[in-house]
Parts: sequence; structure tokens; C-alpha cells
Amino acid sequence: MFSSLSKQHYCPPRSQQHSQATISFYIIALHLPKLTCISHNFQAIFLAPASQLVYNKEQTNMRYKLYEQKEISEIKKQFTPENCSLTRICGCYVDGEKNKKTELKEAFLSLSEEEMFKYFEIFRKSLSGTIGKNLMNMEFPLEQETEGGTQHFLMKLRESKLTDDALVESFYDKIIENYDYPENYYIILIHGVYDIPGKSSDGAEMFDASDEIYEHIMCCICPVKLSKAGLCYNAETNSIQDRIRDWIVELPDVAFLFPQFNDRSTDIHGVLYYSKNTNELRDIFIDELLGCTAPLSAGGQRDSFNALVEDTLGDDCRYDTVLSIHEKLNDLIESQKDEPEPVVLTKSEVKRLFEECGVEDEKLQSFDEQYEITAGEKSSLVASNITNTKRFEIKTPDVVVHVDPERADLVETRVIDGRKCLVIPMEGEVELNGIRVHTGNENPSDDEFYDNTDTETEETSDGE
Repeated sequence: MFSSLSKQHYCPPRSQQHSQATISFYIIALHLPKLTCISHNFQAIFLAPASQLVYNKEQTNMRYKLYEQKEISEIKKQFTPENCSLTRICGCYVDGEKNKKTELKEAFLSLSEEEMFKYFEIFRKSLSGTIGKNLMNMEFPLEQETEGGTQHFLMKLRESKLTDDALVESFYDKIIENYDYPENYYIILIHGVYDIPGKSSDGAEMFDASDEIYEHIMCCICPVKLSKAGLCYNAETNSIQDRIRDWIVELPDVAFLFPQFNDRSTDIHGVLYYSKNTNELRDIFIDELLGCTAPLSAGGQRDSFNALVEDTLGDDCRYDTVLSIHEKLNDLIESQKDEPEPVVLTKSEVKRLFEECGVEDEKLQSFDEQYEITAGEKSSLVASNITNTKRFEIKTPDVVVHVDPERADLVETRVIDGRKCLVIPMEGEVELNGIRVHTGNENPSDDEFYDNTDTETEETSDGE
């Protein structure tokens, strides 16, 4: 049916690649772009497409690069009537008691045009959001690629093109058993074969120069909720009446794409996972269904980083130091805003960040241990997850102040009349609940303002 299947890209098992990877680590990573092995931390072997390895000369280490947005966009383009490469769709509607109510099994192109458009919207949403927040790149452990492993099962499911009813039913059962959701939901499973067009030196696609196909499956789990009660207009009776409530399939809460599409090529050693809720990735579901270790969620990364700062600095966790850390993070994000992948910080890079912000060596002696406790030994932190580039928030038990990060220097800490205070210049127009107010003397002399603060300011020059 698909003559291009003979052009399937061969990606050898990782167990066959280990001996190659350990011979010449840097030569492999820098000069053999098709080899997919590296040695991580010089101790363990894991696999990733070579295009995802970035050599940072300044830091002399290898950094794992996240899925690029342009590769995700290329797959999303297939979810249109003009470019559709989907071959089959299966679905299972599950009620709140975990009972299968109805199932769907048919060729995708046999659906009506109206249905196709609605499914396309769901599929595109499953590849939307921010990389490192909604979209997570996850690798399979080696044991999951052997007989009986989760990756091995997904490989069989893909190879069956969703025509093996027993495999599809087993897949549904795995989801129903491990997906913790008390209401109704709809499992959608699709199979597609994308004939990858070649690209010229200027980036233009050459559809007659394809030498590889990307055969994949994607699963979406969508909540099904009852529409809201209300009144509607009935055109037949020309009257206003009670609206009939329907069960509506909403956009997905979670989804995954297998295999990964990295460097415009098939990577069977990983899966791209989507979560609508960036703070709850469903760790147990990921572990049981995919066999992968769930990465820290965006909220988990933020909480871990905050705890790391507090634990490392201890009593020296002062306003100025924390402000400096976030300013440097924002500067780093701004300097790389045109890059296709987000800024990712490893353990050593977070430590270097602390050093540059004036954290004393004594405080950093236990940094490695603290990092592993709070974030995990091999975890990396996405910079945009651990800082807010749109505003700084300064919070006391009774007051919350939001400041534009570019003007964070306006806020100072001082001791006035023996009390620790935040000082914010009242320059320009001042509003209270939308009402412009006058603040008294618009141009007080410096002597008048500083009469009561000079001495105290000197006492708090350490940034307290």
C-alpha cells in the first residue's frame, strides 16, 4: 500500500551502539552527525539524535537539546486536508466508572469533512504549547526496549498500523487502568505515514527528493463533558426553548507522539509528551503506560529552584542576591530569544549562576547535594520555568508588589525609623484603583527625604 515503506530509516538498538559511543566521545558528537550515541556524564550510556547534541565550547560539555519547534510545526502541518498523511483512526469512549461505552475503528479518510476538521483541531492542540512546559521530550530506559517493555509494545502497535484489534484493546486497557480521571473521556489513537521531503541548501522543500518516511502513532485523551444548560432558538418552531444538553469532546488533557521526530528523522528511542496542565504531568500514568521517568513539571522546576536558592543561601538569602539571580536569568533568556529551543540549565550552570551573583564559596560547598535532593541528579531546569520574564513579584504577609523586570532597580530595601521597608519612588502619575491621586510635594528636596534615612541606609548596605 505504501511503496515508500522500503525507505524506512534504520535506527539500531541502543544495545548495539554502546561500544561505538565510548571509543571517541567528542569525535562522534562533532564529526559523525548520523551516529546517535553519547556517553552521559562519562558514566552511563544513553541515546539521542546527534543533531540534538550541542557542544558548548565555553563550558566544555555536551548539552541535550530539546525538541525544536520547527520539527513540531512540520508534523502539525500534516493535520490539514491538503497535507493529511493519516491512514487510520481508532477511538474508545470511557465513562466515569472506567467502562468502555463505544469504539471507533476506520480509515481516517473515510470520515466526513466536518469530522476531519474537528479531529485535526484536537491533533494540532496535542502538539501545541511551550517546549519544556506543555511539551516534554522523554527517553525510554533500555529495559523498556526489550521484549515486554513499553517501547517494544508501542513499536508493535505502530507496525500493526492499528489493524490488530487485540493490540488496540490492550492499549485501551492500559490507559483505563492507569489514567486517573473520575469523569468521562475519549481515547483517540491515530496512525500516519509522512513521506519526508528533502530540503535544498536554501531550506526549500523538494518533494521529489524524499529518501525517508516517518511512520508514527499519536494518542490523545480528551475529557468529555456535558454542555451547559440554557435556552436556544428553534428555527423550525420559531420559538425559544430549553436547549438539549450534549456530551462534548473537548481538547486533550494529555497526548503523546511516538516515535520522536528529531532532526527530521525517526527516533524510536523517545516519545514527545503533551500535558495541558503544566504543573501536573501525571507521573504514574507516564511511568506505567510509557515506562519513562516523568521530568519535573514547569511548576515543579520552579518550586525546586526556589527551594535550592533558599537552602543554598540560608540566612544570606537576601533581596539583592535573589534579585540579581533573576535578573541574570532574564538576561540569559533575552539573549537567546531568537533561538528555536528554550534555555536549559544543567546543575553546573545553575552553580555558575550562583557564583556570578555573589554567592560565597562556603555556601556552595554542599550545592551538588542540595541540587540532587531538590531537583534530581540528572535533571535540567528550563530557564523560563524558574523565572518570570514579564514581572517581578515582591510579597509580604499583607502586601504584594508587581514590578516590570526592566524597572526592578526602582525597588530598594531600607531601614526607616527602625523598620525594614521597601522604598519605591512615586514618580509620574500615581493611580489608586484607577483614580489618579496627588502625592503631596511633587519635588521634595533630597535633603528633606534623606534626613531620616542616611544612617540607616549605611547600616543595611549588605542588601538586607
